[in-house]
Amino acid sequence: MKTTFYGQASFAIEAGGKSLLFDPFISYNPMAKDIDINTLKPDYILVSHGHGDHVADLLQIQKNSAAVVICIAEIAGWLESKGVKNAHGMNIGGGFNFDFGRVKMVNAVHSSTLPDGAPGGNPAGFLIHSEGKTIYFAGDTALTYDMKLLEDENLDWAFLPIGDNYTMGADDAIKAAGFINCNNIIGMHYDTFPVIKINKDEVAEKFVKAGVNLKLLRIGESLTL
Repeated sequence: MKTTFYGQASFAIEAGGKSLLFDPFISYNPMAKDIDINTLKPDYILVSHGHGDHVADLLQIQKNSAAVVICIAEIAGWLESKGVKNAHGMNIGGGFNFDFGRVKMVNAVHSSTLPDGAPGGNPAGFLIHSEGKTIYFAGDTALTYDMKLLEDENLDWAFLPIGDNYTMGADDAIKAAGFINCNNIIGMHYDTFPVIKINKDEVAEKFVKAGVNLKLLRIGESLTL
Protein backbone atom coordinates (compact mmCIF):
# COMPACT_ATOMS: atom_id res chain seq x y z
CA MET A 1 0.00 0.00 0.00
CA LYS A 2 1.39 3.37 -1.04
CA THR A 3 0.26 6.98 -0.71
CA THR A 4 1.22 10.03 -2.78
CA PHE A 5 0.64 13.62 -1.66
CA TYR A 6 -0.81 16.18 -4.09
CA GLY A 7 -1.14 19.13 -1.72
CA GLN A 8 -3.65 20.39 0.88
CA ALA A 9 -5.72 17.27 1.69
CA SER A 10 -5.32 15.52 -1.65
CA PHE A 11 -3.69 12.11 -1.54
CA ALA A 12 -3.68 9.03 -3.70
CA ILE A 13 -3.62 5.63 -2.04
CA GLU A 14 -2.92 2.41 -3.91
CA ALA A 15 -4.92 -0.27 -2.13
CA GLY A 16 -6.27 -3.65 -3.12
CA GLY A 17 -5.08 -3.23 -6.67
CA LYS A 18 -7.03 0.01 -7.11
CA SER A 19 -6.14 3.70 -7.06
CA LEU A 20 -8.00 5.88 -4.56
CA LEU A 21 -7.83 9.68 -4.75
CA PHE A 22 -8.91 11.82 -1.80
CA ASP A 23 -10.22 15.41 -1.92
CA PRO A 24 -8.83 16.57 -5.29
CA PHE A 25 -7.71 20.20 -5.09
CA ILE A 26 -4.66 20.30 -7.35
CA SER A 27 -4.84 22.46 -10.47
CA TYR A 28 -6.20 25.39 -8.42
CA ASN A 29 -3.39 25.07 -5.88
CA PRO A 30 -0.25 27.01 -6.94
CA MET A 31 1.84 24.80 -4.67
CA ALA A 32 0.88 21.78 -6.81
CA LYS A 33 1.64 23.42 -10.16
CA ASP A 34 3.88 20.54 -11.24
CA ILE A 35 1.06 17.98 -10.95
CA ASP A 36 -0.89 17.39 -14.17
CA ILE A 37 -4.38 16.22 -13.22
CA ASN A 38 -4.83 14.75 -16.69
CA THR A 39 -2.35 12.03 -15.73
CA LEU A 40 -4.43 11.00 -12.73
CA LYS A 41 -6.72 8.04 -13.45
CA PRO A 42 -8.12 6.92 -10.10
CA ASP A 43 -10.59 4.08 -9.82
CA TYR A 44 -12.25 5.81 -6.87
CA ILE A 45 -12.42 9.39 -5.61
CA LEU A 46 -13.27 9.86 -1.94
CA VAL A 47 -14.65 13.25 -0.95
CA SER A 48 -14.76 14.28 2.70
CA HIS A 49 -16.88 17.42 2.22
CA GLY A 50 -17.92 20.03 -0.31
CA HIS A 51 -15.51 22.94 0.11
CA GLY A 52 -13.67 24.12 -2.97
CA ASP A 53 -10.24 23.22 -1.62
CA HIS A 54 -11.40 19.60 -1.58
CA VAL A 55 -13.54 19.29 -4.72
CA ALA A 56 -12.15 21.85 -7.20
CA ASP A 57 -10.85 19.17 -9.58
CA LEU A 58 -13.46 16.54 -8.76
CA LEU A 59 -15.61 16.83 -11.87
CA GLN A 60 -12.69 17.04 -14.29
CA ILE A 61 -10.79 14.10 -12.83
CA GLN A 62 -13.96 12.03 -12.61
CA LYS A 63 -14.73 12.79 -16.25
CA ASN A 64 -11.21 11.82 -17.29
CA SER A 65 -11.17 8.59 -15.31
CA ALA A 66 -14.82 7.49 -14.89
CA ALA A 67 -13.94 6.96 -11.23
CA VAL A 68 -16.59 6.00 -8.71
CA VAL A 69 -17.03 8.87 -6.25
CA ILE A 70 -17.51 7.86 -2.60
CA CYS A 71 -19.07 10.70 -0.63
CA ILE A 72 -21.91 11.82 1.63
CA ALA A 73 -25.37 11.32 0.11
CA GLU A 74 -25.96 15.03 -0.56
CA ILE A 75 -22.77 15.37 -2.57
CA ALA A 76 -23.71 12.23 -4.49
CA GLY A 77 -27.00 13.90 -5.40
CA TRP A 78 -25.17 17.05 -6.47
CA LEU A 79 -22.84 14.99 -8.64
CA GLU A 80 -25.81 13.27 -10.28
CA SER A 81 -27.22 16.71 -11.11
CA LYS A 82 -23.90 17.41 -12.88
CA GLY A 83 -24.21 14.26 -14.97
CA VAL A 84 -22.04 11.92 -12.88
CA LYS A 85 -23.64 8.47 -13.04
CA ASN A 86 -21.48 6.52 -10.63
CA ALA A 87 -21.47 8.40 -7.34
CA HIS A 88 -21.75 6.14 -4.31
CA GLY A 89 -23.52 8.04 -1.56
CA MET A 90 -22.98 7.08 2.07
CA ASN A 91 -23.66 8.56 5.49
CA ILE A 92 -22.02 8.76 8.89
CA GLY A 93 -21.59 5.37 10.55
CA GLY A 94 -22.27 3.39 7.38
CA GLY A 95 -19.85 1.04 5.70
CA PHE A 96 -19.65 -0.68 2.34
CA ASN A 97 -17.49 -3.40 0.79
CA PHE A 98 -15.82 -2.30 -2.44
CA ASP A 99 -13.53 -4.37 -4.65
CA PHE A 100 -10.42 -2.88 -2.97
CA GLY A 101 -11.64 -3.26 0.61
CA ARG A 102 -14.15 -1.80 3.06
CA VAL A 103 -14.93 1.88 3.61
CA LYS A 104 -16.69 3.22 6.69
CA MET A 105 -17.76 6.84 6.88
CA VAL A 106 -17.11 8.45 10.27
CA ASN A 107 -17.88 11.76 11.90
CA ALA A 108 -15.98 15.00 11.27
CA VAL A 109 -16.71 18.36 12.87
CA HIS A 110 -16.55 21.08 10.22
CA SER A 111 -18.91 22.67 7.65
CA SER A 112 -19.74 21.71 4.08
CA THR A 113 -21.08 23.79 1.20
CA LEU A 114 -20.32 23.10 -2.44
CA PRO A 115 -18.64 25.76 -4.62
CA ASP A 116 -21.93 26.71 -6.33
CA GLY A 117 -23.68 27.19 -2.97
CA ALA A 118 -25.44 23.83 -2.92
CA PRO A 119 -25.59 22.13 0.50
CA GLY A 120 -22.87 19.56 1.00
CA GLY A 121 -24.48 17.55 3.78
CA ASN A 122 -22.34 16.60 6.75
CA PRO A 123 -18.54 16.57 6.59
CA ALA A 124 -17.00 13.16 7.07
CA GLY A 125 -13.87 11.12 7.53
CA PHE A 126 -13.15 7.64 6.22
CA LEU A 127 -11.85 4.35 7.59
CA ILE A 128 -10.24 2.27 4.86
CA HIS A 129 -9.71 -1.46 5.44
CA SER A 130 -7.57 -3.01 2.71
CA GLU A 131 -4.60 -5.37 2.37
CA GLY A 132 -4.80 -6.19 6.06
CA LYS A 133 -4.30 -2.54 7.05
CA THR A 134 -6.62 0.10 8.46
CA ILE A 135 -6.18 3.73 7.46
CA TYR A 136 -8.05 6.73 8.89
CA PHE A 137 -8.53 9.79 6.69
CA ALA A 138 -9.96 12.41 9.05
CA GLY A 139 -10.97 15.04 6.49
CA ASP A 140 -11.31 18.59 7.76
CA THR A 141 -12.22 18.35 11.41
CA ALA A 142 -11.86 19.76 14.86
CA LEU A 143 -10.63 17.54 17.65
CA THR A 144 -13.70 15.59 18.70
CA TYR A 145 -14.26 13.02 21.41
CA ASP A 146 -15.90 10.81 18.77
CA MET A 147 -12.36 9.95 17.71
CA LYS A 148 -12.17 7.80 20.84
CA LEU A 149 -14.50 5.40 19.04
CA LEU A 150 -11.57 4.55 16.74
CA GLU A 151 -9.09 3.60 19.43
CA ASP A 152 -9.73 -0.13 19.07
CA GLU A 153 -9.58 -0.13 15.25
CA ASN A 154 -5.85 -0.98 15.30
CA LEU A 155 -5.07 1.88 12.94
CA ASP A 156 -1.86 1.59 10.96
CA TRP A 157 -1.83 5.19 9.73
CA ALA A 158 -3.96 8.31 10.15
CA PHE A 159 -4.18 11.37 7.92
CA LEU A 160 -4.87 14.35 10.21
CA PRO A 161 -5.19 18.09 9.52
CA ILE A 162 -2.61 20.17 11.37
CA GLY A 163 -2.94 23.67 9.89
CA ASP A 164 -5.18 25.25 12.56
CA ASN A 165 -7.66 28.12 11.84
CA TYR A 166 -10.09 26.01 9.73
CA THR A 167 -9.30 22.65 11.37
CA MET A 168 -7.47 21.38 14.40
CA GLY A 169 -3.86 22.42 14.71
CA ALA A 170 -0.79 20.45 15.74
CA ASP A 171 -1.55 20.38 19.47
CA ASP A 172 -5.04 19.00 18.94
CA ALA A 173 -3.75 16.58 16.29
CA ILE A 174 -1.40 15.13 18.91
CA LYS A 175 -4.38 14.70 21.24
CA ALA A 176 -6.29 13.11 18.35
CA ALA A 177 -3.44 10.62 17.82
CA GLY A 178 -3.90 9.59 21.44
CA PHE A 179 -7.68 9.33 21.09
CA ILE A 180 -7.41 7.07 18.03
CA ASN A 181 -4.46 5.10 19.44
CA CYS A 182 -2.31 5.65 16.35
CA ASN A 183 1.31 6.78 16.39
CA ASN A 184 1.80 6.99 12.61
CA ILE A 185 0.41 10.33 11.41
CA ILE A 186 0.50 11.97 7.99
CA GLY A 187 -0.12 15.71 8.28
CA MET A 188 -2.40 17.54 5.87
CA HIS A 189 -4.31 20.80 5.36
CA TYR A 190 -1.41 23.15 6.08
CA ASP A 191 0.66 25.83 4.27
CA THR A 192 -1.73 26.20 1.30
CA PHE A 193 -3.09 29.55 2.51
CA PRO A 194 -1.43 32.18 4.75
CA VAL A 195 -3.76 31.48 7.70
CA ILE A 196 -2.76 27.80 7.79
CA LYS A 197 0.97 28.32 7.37
CA ILE A 198 2.88 26.29 9.94
CA ASN A 199 6.42 26.25 11.30
CA LYS A 200 7.34 22.71 10.30
CA ASP A 201 10.30 22.48 12.66
CA GLU A 202 8.20 23.52 15.66
CA VAL A 203 5.39 21.15 14.70
CA ALA A 204 7.83 18.27 14.16
CA GLU A 205 9.40 18.93 17.58
CA LYS A 206 5.99 18.80 19.28
CA PHE A 207 5.24 15.42 17.72
CA VAL A 208 8.66 14.06 18.65
CA LYS A 209 8.18 15.15 22.28
CA ALA A 210 4.79 13.44 22.28
CA GLY A 211 6.32 10.23 20.91
CA VAL A 212 4.21 10.38 17.74
CA ASN A 213 5.65 9.67 14.29
CA LEU A 214 4.68 12.56 11.98
CA LYS A 215 5.28 12.52 8.23
CA LEU A 216 5.05 15.78 6.25
CA LEU A 217 5.31 14.79 2.62
CA ARG A 218 6.46 17.04 -0.19
CA ILE A 219 3.94 17.50 -3.00
CA GLY A 220 4.47 14.61 -5.39
CA GLU A 221 6.27 12.52 -2.75
CA SER A 222 5.16 8.96 -2.07
CA LEU A 223 5.31 6.85 1.08
CA THR A 224 4.85 3.12 1.57
CA LEU A 225 2.28 2.55 4.31
